[in-house]
Amino acid sequence: MSSSCVSSDAPHRRFNLLKGEWVLVSPHRNKRPWSGQQEAASAEVKPRFDPGCYLCPGNTRNNGVTNDDYEGPWVFDNDFPALLTDSPEGGTTGDPLFRAENVRGTARVMCFSERHDLTLPELPVSEIRKVVDVWAEQIEDLGARYDWVAVFENKGAVMGCSQPHPHGQIWASDFLPNEVTREDACQARHLAETGEVLLLSYAAAEASKRERIVVENDDWLAVVPWWAVWPFETLVLPRRHVLRLPDLTGPERDGLADLLKRLCTRYDNLFETEFPYTMGWHGAPTRAGLWDHWQLHAHFYPPLLRSATVRKFMVGYEMLSEAQRDLTAEQAAERLRSLPELHFKSKGQER
Repeated sequence: MSSSCVSSDAPHRRFNLLKGEWVLVSPHRNKRPWSGQQEAASAEVKPRFDPGCYLCPGNTRNNGVTNDDYEGPWVFDNDFPALLTDSPEGGTTGDPLFRAENVRGTARVMCFSERHDLTLPELPVSEIRKVVDVWAEQIEDLGARYDWVAVFENKGAVMGCSQPHPHGQIWASDFLPNEVTREDACQARHLAETGEVLLLSYAAAEASKRERIVVENDDWLAVVPWWAVWPFETLVLPRRHVLRLPDLTGPERDGLADLLKRLCTRYDNLFETEFPYTMGWHGAPTRAGLWDHWQLHAHFYPPLLRSATVRKFMVGYEMLSEAQRDLTAEQAAERLRSLPELHFKSKGQER
């Protein structure tokens, strides 16, 4: 830890500057035995193409629509979207005790490639670069009409993913969601008080301290953030001031593809499983306004704690008081950093 005034071995709290809230850290609890729920490890061998998969090229989905015979990333409108383009406009309940408002938006699904059997870290860097480009294109397209575009992936059944074909989602809305609103306020306040972009300063500080870095290259770094809640949570940050994914240069997109492969490979190698997580990009809102306080970043929230079958649950104290973790951010970073960059599935194999 950075400060000698706070013990890294005893219970302490860390402040999350990005969300304006505290996290309780209890390192001594790592010694406790575990006899609770264990998740099933991912051991399924998937085919390159699955004729029964709703997302594979040329297959027919539940609504009778036939998928394109695509190669590389492919995007289509979600058949069961959480947001609708034709919802009623405007309108609220008018009652301060029972507030509600109409919202509009859209949702899309993005298959990372035609391969049913290859998750993001198993794709070549050149193919991950195509994913980065499509993320940026989608933000530009939907951002022209909506205030916010959420680009995210739920990986693994443990994280609620019901379709094994590697894919992500893109939701656009005419409102700013809660998490974005909190990050916006904290970043704006930091710029007003210090004259500095919060996450740009934070990235520089992490690059200097080197305690929580997992992987890095010339344009990017991935760290277990000081305030991490999930056991092996990471924060992906560009080294220069960038508002949104479409603003990245060609070399920065190449660097991002490289970093994502190296980071996600470490995740899979940690317990030699297809490591589940929820990840997503946060960039400046796309509605009109001044957003210089924003810095592009991605969050990775993986639930696994002790093994491929033991996960972290956010219950009890976490739900009723505040977030709590046992493994320190520094310990988690060291474990991830020390892992090999060759994917465990590739040992002795050629793809």
